[in-house]
Amino acid sequence: MTRRTATIVVLAAVLAALVYWARSDPQVDALNDAIARHGSAALRAYPYQFRVLRLDDGVATMTTPRSPQVPVYRMIRAIDPNLKPRDTRDPEFVAAEKALAGVQTEARQIVLAQPGVKSVQWELDRNWLIDHGIAVD
Repeated sequence: MTRRTATIVVLAAVLAALVYWARSDPQVDALNDAIARHGSAALRAYPYQFRVLRLDDGVATMTTPRSPQVPVYRMIRAIDPNLKPRDTRDPEFVAAEKALAGVQTEARQIVLAQPGVKSVQWELDRNWLIDHGIAVD
């Protein structure tokens, strides 16, 4: 085998491995498509996109930016950088928090309405928080 042939074989093997590992779960893809297809304009336009990470035995694991470990005002400000108040009682802040709760509930309901889904559990989207400058312990 020539050096060129060996290089091609190795590259083909690496590419096949990448395709194998990168392939997605069709059920998860269908759930995420359902969120996109059935979501309201508010859900589709919301700055944070809720998505399903995995489906195990009828339990859909979805992402969320909400967490007791992260101050809510920091997470809300990451979603809406124009929101200035840090006071969680400020009407603008309360409205932003209600909007988040509303779209999260809607995404959950869409997923629960899909065949094969019995329940939803939430997983903190650490990458999104870190990408938005929020430290997560």
